[in-house]
Amino acid sequence: MQVRSLTVLQNWDCHSCGECCRSYRVPVTDAERARIEAQGWANDPELKGQTLFERRKGETYLAHKPDGACVFLGPDKLCRIHAAHGSLAKPLACRVYPILLVPAGDHWNLGLRFECPSAASNKGTSLTSHLGTAREFAAALEAGPAKGAEGAAPPPLQGKQFLPWSDLARIATAVSKLLADLTDPFERRWRRVLFLVSTLRKAKFDGGGDQKKTVTGGRLSEMLHVLSEASEDEVPDEATELKPPGWTGRTVFRQLAAVYARKDHGTERGPALGNPFARLWSAVRFASGRGRVPRVHAALSDAVRFADTERPLPELSEASEDLLERWHRVKVESLQFCGPTNFGLPVWAGLESLALTFPIAMWLARLFAAGGMSPDAAVARGARIADDNFGFNPLLGSARQKFALRMLSTRGELPRLVAWYGRTTAAAE
Repeated sequence: MQVRSLTVLQNWDCHSCGECCRSYRVPVTDAERARIEAQGWANDPELKGQTLFERRKGETYLAHKPDGACVFLGPDKLCRIHAAHGSLAKPLACRVYPILLVPAGDHWNLGLRFECPSAASNKGTSLTSHLGTAREFAAALEAGPAKGAEGAAPPPLQGKQFLPWSDLARIATAVSKLLADLTDPFERRWRRVLFLVSTLRKAKFDGGGDQKKTVTGGRLSEMLHVLSEASEDEVPDEATELKPPGWTGRTVFRQLAAVYARKDHGTERGPALGNPFARLWSAVRFASGRGRVPRVHAALSDAVRFADTERPLPELSEASEDLLERWHRVKVESLQFCGPTNFGLPVWAGLESLALTFPIAMWLARLFAAGGMSPDAAVARGARIADDNFGFNPLLGSARQKFALRMLSTRGELPRLVAWYGRTTAAAE
């Protein structure tokens, strides 16, 4: 299968910061484990006597040190396996990160995880320059865990409503174009996308056997263009024109924010997740929305309070808006927001789940700013933490969290949340 790049101007190169080696459990296959064991690490003076692998729920992972870092991470922040035997000797999961390959019918879409600091900072060469390496990863995936990805059915729009892959690409292009509209602040761009989604939810794409009435191909492109133009008139210009989120919206949002904010493993594991009682007490505090915010992520300050999340940030800088735009356009154009790369969510629900990550990131940014970070650094950290969980935290794939997302959608709370947490002090004035 081919690997296709995106229209988003996104850069990335590994800068050996070692953060991924401190953040994730790395799965290894039996063949990878045998290859690493044959490298002789049992006789290495620095690793001799240490456990190199661990088993969790029937799967094998690289072991971690007591501080949460990978056992193979050296003091120079470099991988010992890579340094001694080259990149190909590492597990595939290590080699691929932070590149994402999203199956899209007869090809893979090239994506990126923005938890990587270099991706968030847009540091390195163009993502398209990594296509050759991505093709090697694709071949390895097709031979292993992603065997059969070619020709897979596209995710539904909703229910039993399907469109071909080519039409899903048309939808992604239209959404990406709205998110790239520099004439609007970023929060309004998302409100325009949500207007598009809510309108298309009511549309019937099947012509009932009449091919002339089937909304596909050029007819779909025309519909998307008309609705995108209509969103300019139908969506309020200012965030302050929308009512604040209701009590239900805020409560459900905080419960989702608790999931997006948490870090369950690695060196940044949240101190408030130490035991079942601590996790339960953290959930109670998120539900109440009062007092100090539990440190479900080590990056959060002990001093920040839920009240801090209600205080707008200063007007976003060009750098922050650029990051938010790149992040979400990469997710949209790669189609990571729906299907198997986002817990099987249909297209419309997937777009709504991606829209939710914007107020989540801004909610986190307000906490980091209250803890002393600059606004730009706070937005970047919030976006990275939100993206770390998007499509990967299994809690977000649970029936409970999907129901919470549906509740926010059906009650019309999503545009309000986007406006409320996306508003700045300039807009509030």
